[in-house]
Formats: sequence, structure tokens, C-alpha cells
Amino acid sequence: MSSRRVLLVEDDPSLQRFVGMVLEDLAVELRVCGDVGSALQALAEQPVDLLITDLMLPDRSGQDLLAELQARPALRGQAHLVAFSAGLQPQVRSQLQALGVERMLFKPCSVNELEACVEEALGPAPLTLDLPAAPLARNDLDTRPDPSAPPSPDLEAIQRNFGGDMALYRGFRAASLQQFSMDRAEGERACAARELATVRRLAHSLKSVLLILGLDASSDLAGRLERQLEAALAAGQPWPAGAECLWAELSGQLQALSADAPAP
Repeated sequence: MSSRRVLLVEDDPSLQRFVGMVLEDLAVELRVCGDVGSALQALAEQPVDLLITDLMLPDRSGQDLLAELQARPALRGQAHLVAFSAGLQPQVRSQLQALGVERMLFKPCSVNELEACVEEALGPAPLTLDLPAAPLARNDLDTRPDPSAPPSPDLEAIQRNFGGDMALYRGFRAASLQQFSMDRAEGERACAARELATVRRLAHSLKSVLLILGLDASSDLAGRLERQLEAALAAGQPWPAGAECLWAELSGQLQALSADAPAP
């Protein structure tokens, strides 16, 4: 039987958690790295069967990682390569294909898309003899009231992004709300220090996480902030006017979401 080793190169903790939760039932050994340097070290220590990489990473880009693997085929081994990003414009897709990428997952991808990607690369998960009795089907969306559930969950997003798995949605949402408090603190610090790249990376990550949760308006706000900071970075401009107000609005929405969470 294949080792079914998967390496995820992703720096956002919420998206790390999302992928980890989805892959729990696919009989894979998942290792997570948050930057290119640690990913190269992990590959040197142990080969993998599937590598899924974001493109915007703290130290270098996902394209840099893929170019390194193309130049060092022994380090890549037999690994299938998948790009996982919100920035998959046609030019980027062509670059990724030239670097050996076999499949591209657009953030935010759904549970079904991620599962299909893994099973396409590694084959279906092997059957086990210790299956739980009468398992609930993933598409059996439980909409009964739950006092511990978030108010008015977006059932369409749960069906679309989580395959109708309410438990998976609730687990991911709870983990995301915990991360939001840390994101807010990091954003406040980075805004005060006028660190454009840091706030841009936060906005980029939050855009995807909020969209996975069905919070489209908040995701759009994060996207506006990301684009504003990206334009300033590309033009070599200082901290743009209005960016702090956009961050303050986004931070307020994250705080309101966390306030709605049930007490542990």
C-alpha cells in the first residue's frame, strides 16, 4: 500500500486547519510547512506523494519552491504537484504548468474539490475493517437548531464548501474564530508599524477564510484592502490613504464574529 504522504505548504493557520480536517478521513500522512525553506527541508528528510503549495508565502513564493523542485528532480521524487491559491490568473497558470503543476485549486476550494484532488493523485482511500456503525452521509445536512451553533449559519456555503457536513463547518468556524483574535492583534501591530506586506498577507488569507465560511461581504472587504496594499507595493508607494480605515472596519467585523461565538 502507498505511503500516501502529503505535504501542505501554507502559512495561514485557518487554511492549514481546513485542509487537515478534510484529509482526516482520506488515510494520508499530512505534514504542514509554513514557508519554502521548511518545505525544502521536509522534502530532504522524507519524500512525499503529493505536494500542495500556496503561492504567497512569507519567505519566498510558491513558484520559487516549484522551480527549486524542477531544478532538483531527486528532491521532488515522484510527488504530484498542486497549486493552492486565490491568484490563479491565466499567466500564472501557464507559469505553474511549465513548473510541473498538475492541478490547481482556487481558494477557497470546497471539501469535494480538495478530496477529488487528493484522490486523483493518490487514488481512493483504502477501506478499513473498523468502520463506524451507520455513518451519516456527508450530504445529509443537519439543519436542526443547536444552542452551541453560530447564529444563522450560511447553509448554502455549508453545502457548497463543506459538502453539507455541518460538523466540519462548525469545527472549522470555531478554529477560525480563535485565529481571528490573533490576526487582529497582528494587524494592529503591522498597521502601527506601516508594514504593507504583512497587512497585505493577512488580508489575502482572511479573504479566503471568510469566503469559505460564507461571509462574502467581509471577504470582499479583505479583498479591497489586499488590492489597495498590493497596488501600493507594486508602485513602491508608502502606506496608502484609507488602508487603516479599511483594516479597522475589517477588524471590527472579525471582533463581532468572535463575540457571537459560544463560550467554551
